[in-house]
Amino acid sequence: MCNSEWNGYVSPFREKATVHFFVMSHNKFDELLTGLKTGKWNLLYYIASSVWLFLIPAQNLSGAYIAPNIGFQCRPPENLNVTISEDSCSYEVTTSGQEVEYPCTKWVYDTSVFSSTITSEFDLVCDREYLRATYQSIKMIGAFFSPIVGGYLADRYGRKIVVVVTLVVFAVCSTGMCFLRHLQVILAFRFIVGFVDVPVFYSLTLEICEVKFRSLVGVLTALPWAFGTMAWGGLAYFIREWRTLQLVASFPNLLILPALYFIDESPRWLITKGQHDKAVKVLQKAARWNNSELPSEAELRTLMQEIEEEAKRKRESAKDGASSAPKTTTSTIRKKLSGILSRPLLCSTKRISLITVIMCVDYFVAATVFYGLSLNGTNFSADPFIYMILSGLMEVPAYSVTAPVIQKFGRKKTTVFGFAVTGVAILALAFISEDVVWLVMTFALVGKMLISVAFQTIYVYVNELFPTVVRGEGLGVAFIASKIGSVIAPYITEYLVCSAHGHK
Repeated sequence: MCNSEWNGYVSPFREKATVHFFVMSHNKFDELLTGLKTGKWNLLYYIASSVWLFLIPAQNLSGAYIAPNIGFQCRPPENLNVTISEDSCSYEVTTSGQEVEYPCTKWVYDTSVFSSTITSEFDLVCDREYLRATYQSIKMIGAFFSPIVGGYLADRYGRKIVVVVTLVVFAVCSTGMCFLRHLQVILAFRFIVGFVDVPVFYSLTLEICEVKFRSLVGVLTALPWAFGTMAWGGLAYFIREWRTLQLVASFPNLLILPALYFIDESPRWLITKGQHDKAVKVLQKAARWNNSELPSEAELRTLMQEIEEEAKRKRESAKDGASSAPKTTTSTIRKKLSGILSRPLLCSTKRISLITVIMCVDYFVAATVFYGLSLNGTNFSADPFIYMILSGLMEVPAYSVTAPVIQKFGRKKTTVFGFAVTGVAILALAFISEDVVWLVMTFALVGKMLISVAFQTIYVYVNELFPTVVRGEGLGVAFIASKIGSVIAPYITEYLVCSAHGHK
């Protein structure tokens, strides 16, 4: 979104949609959007991106049902006098008065909840149980790189081409996964799904949105994620076989593709890249669809020239104010990564250093807790399907009330309150008997709602805390911290689940 004329924005680096709040600078393109008004042309982008956001939770949270922790029992060779170990990972054979221990190689799995899973098909138990967490985590590892690479490609080659290519690859890989027979290939496809899960579609939708509706659209496009989470739990309840579940959850991604034929390139990007002829056609189409009027073509081209020059001035100003350090990298992507990881600006003053450390901790904790609570239905509920549905339901008020709450109480108080209540709820779970299922679930869901509020708020807060000259680097470092949290969350969840069930 480098060409966007936004002084502050909420980074869409997170795998899920986030509520956006904008501090807009007055610019000529926004005036042009206001003249175009809001109509069917804008609505097409909103509906298509909302459908995409609705379908993402089935991939981000698929480990809960595709590779869950399930009960298993060692199946030793027949006709032997054996003693199976408590964790069902080994057995002892008594021969000539001596006991010899052997590792289990075959198991019988509990099919009372799931008829088929990756866990049972590929024997992801005992010394291979870490692969369950890897299945969930590897998608997040792929998503670690997606905004960096996707943002660069979108700025260089255009928003639409990136949206089309990534959605096609996303749809094909997520759907094709259910036909694969080797775990290594499945994990590779999961990584690709994460890698192409870029936020460019979301950014494109906001770029063509009229200024006065931008914050509202930011809120509304966050809700499909919550509804998608609820739908994922409901779908898994009715389909207990993992290949069929993956197919049914992923196939609708292919249905988005026809809508992309009617979606245009971002006129903002076309103008700033000097492609005024294409921009005129896009704007004229938008005016027809929205029943609005444009200036004459001559006036429009003059205005576009002014917009292009305005964008150039802003970019040059941003470059001048960023860093005077010589650039030694040869690749643009490597320049960005080098800037995020090695520029001294984030440590230039005690205040900026403190902000950087606090924001990294906040992002790391928020991502870890958010995904930990989302994936831990086995521990927090007797019914993992109901838990997922209610978990998504808790996000609806969290996304809806964040805007008015932070306007009234401020960013700091809202963030502290969200983290504090979440922490209290999680600590309380350690002292509640797991037999009191309704109380355990209540505290877990309260934590999920409040961590969602905190997560939304820090996305606003971070843009306001970092000075303009280090905002990009600050967001990048915070993004890395959140991704690390989302990557390790499945392993923490796996450890807790195994501890609760006594597998290790």
